[in-house]
Amino acid sequence: MRIAGADEAGRGPLVGSVVAAAVILDPNNPIEGLNDSKKLTEKKREKLFVEIKEKALAWAIAEASAAEIDEINILQASLLAMRRAVEQLEIQPDHLLVDGNKVPQGLTMSCDAIVGGDALHAEISAASILAKVTRDHDMVALDAKYPQYGFAKHKGYPTKAHFEAIALHGVIDEHRRSFGPVRKVIEQMQNQ
Repeated sequence: MRIAGADEAGRGPLVGSVVAAAVILDPNNPIEGLNDSKKLTEKKREKLFVEIKEKALAWAIAEASAAEIDEINILQASLLAMRRAVEQLEIQPDHLLVDGNKVPQGLTMSCDAIVGGDALHAEISAASILAKVTRDHDMVALDAKYPQYGFAKHKGYPTKAHFEAIALHGVIDEHRRSFGPVRKVIEQMQNQ
């Protein structure tokens, strides 16, 4: 049975897409050190990111945009990004393991949702690493476009520095307008 793992990164930030990945590992070509991406150093994640892409039987990365998040909510956007990633796999799995407590709708294979699965199943760990590193790279690219926001440092999360940057420079197109802190800034600016 061919098993894929799927996970997402970027549910909590105030800016950018939510990124998901799906991975089918090669049992004959194991990858050492897979774990929940949050438990790995950035350097280790970057190394594994390359190794997963080289050794996996199949992998895919997909996103749901900030506009889609605002339209359908972050949970549905996360599931949509995961479904897109699974559908883009060059080899379709017989079964899908998803990190969390919900599975994407509309897939043709059987699925299991596993809370904390990114620390329990190598397939989900690999997907979590691809998603996290891709999302971090997206934030570095956004930082190059808008250096005044500090995205390379806080990765779009609701930090003090990010709030200060929004207050000073306003909201950009990539901000998630449905998220409370962003909506609040927009309302304050409209009332000035």
